[in-house]
Amino acid sequence: MTTNEPRPGQDYLGASGQRPLPQQANPTWLGHVRPADYRRAPANPRDHFQPALPQALPAVPGGRRSAGVAGLVLAGGFLAFISLFLVLPFLLGRTGISGFVIGFIASLIPLGTVLLTVRFIDRWEPEPKPLLLFAFVWGAAVSIAVTMLIQPYFSLVAGPASGLDYTTFAVTVQAPVVEEFAKSLGLLVLLVFAPKHFNGPVDGVVFAFTIAAGFAFTENILYFGRAIAESSDPGTDLAVVFFLRGVLSPFAHAIFTGTTGLIMGLAARRGHTGLGALAFAVGLVPAMLLHSGWNRMGQDFLAQYVLVQVPIFLLAVLVIVLLRVAERRLTRQRLKEYAAAGWFTAAEVEMLATAAGRRSALRWAKSVGRGAQMKALIDAATQLALTRQRILSGRDVPAHLLDEQHQLAEIAALRTAVVG
Repeated sequence: MTTNEPRPGQDYLGASGQRPLPQQANPTWLGHVRPADYRRAPANPRDHFQPALPQALPAVPGGRRSAGVAGLVLAGGFLAFISLFLVLPFLLGRTGISGFVIGFIASLIPLGTVLLTVRFIDRWEPEPKPLLLFAFVWGAAVSIAVTMLIQPYFSLVAGPASGLDYTTFAVTVQAPVVEEFAKSLGLLVLLVFAPKHFNGPVDGVVFAFTIAAGFAFTENILYFGRAIAESSDPGTDLAVVFFLRGVLSPFAHAIFTGTTGLIMGLAARRGHTGLGALAFAVGLVPAMLLHSGWNRMGQDFLAQYVLVQVPIFLLAVLVIVLLRVAERRLTRQRLKEYAAAGWFTAAEVEMLATAAGRRSALRWAKSVGRGAQMKALIDAATQLALTRQRILSGRDVPAHLLDEQHQLAEIAALRTAVVG
C-alpha cells in the first residue's frame, strides 16, 4: 500500500475536494458503491462492545417489521385459500382422487430436492421462514390460479396474432409468458412489501426458487395424476413422466424464475425499490425465453437436453456458487469497516464472516451451552453488514442509519451473552 492510499475506514478530502472511499471498501463485485455515497462506520465511543442497549435510543422498530411480515403472510394465506377453490377442483377433475393422492406423494420427491437446494443457498443469511412460506404458497396456489385466470384472455388476444396453431402457441408462447408472469408476480410482492429481506441477488434466487418449487409441485400433481387417471398402463406411464419431470428436470421452473429473481435482486442491491420493479419486467424476458426453449424440445429431446439444458443447469450452479462467494466477501468487507471503527476485533471478523470461523465459533458455543446466543450473534452481524451496504447505496439512509444503531446495540448485548 502506498503512503497516499487511505487505511480501511479512513475518510479524507482528496485534491478535488471530494471524499474518495477506501479502495478496500469498494470492490468491483456486488458490493460496489458510488464514492459520493460512502460514509465511515460510526465509531464505538468506548472502543468496546456495550453490555446493554443504550438508553438514548428510541424503541426498536422491529415490531413494525414483524407486523409487516406477518401481514404479508396472512394476506398470502388468504389468497392461497381463495385460490384453492379454483385450483383444487381443477386438479381433482383431471386426476381423480387416486391420481391426485399418488401424484401428491410422488411430487414430494422433486419438491424436496429443490427445497433442500434452497436451504443450502440460503444458509449464509437465512430469510425469515414466514416469507419463505409465503413464497411457497404463492407458487403452489396463487400463481396457479393467476395462470388459470389469465390464460384464456391471453390466448384470445395473442393467439390469432401469433400465426401459430393453438397447440404450438399454447406450449411455446402462452405457457412461458403467463406462467412466468404469475410466478414472478410473487417476487414483485415480496420486493415491494418486504424490501429489507429482498435486498440482493441471493435473496432473489432464494425466493424465486421457493416460488418455482411450489408451482412445480402443483403442476407435477397434475401431470403425475393424469398419468394414473388417463392411462391404460398407469404404472409405466407414471414412471416415464416421473423420470422426465422428477429426475431430469426438477430444477427447470427454478432456473426459469431464478433468472427473474437474480435480476430483481441485483437491482434491489442498489437500494431502490423502483429500480427493482423495473427489473421485474426486464427479468421476465430471459425467464420466458428459457421456459419457451424448454417447451420447444421435441423428438430430439435427449440431444437438446444434453447439449443445451445441461450446460444451462451447470451455468446456473456456477452463478449460485459465485453469488455465495460474493455474499461472504461482502459480509467480511463491511464487518471489517466496523472493526476499523472499534466494534469488532480482526479475529471476531474472521469468526463472524467466514464459513470456517462460524463453524468453529458454533462448536465452541455449543460446548459451553451458548449455541443459540452465538447463532443469534452471527445472524445479527450478517444483518448489520447488509444494513451498511444499504446505507452505502444512498437510498433511505436515515432509516437505515437508525437500523444500524439498533443492530449495533443488539450485537453488543448478544456478544455479552455469548462471552458471559
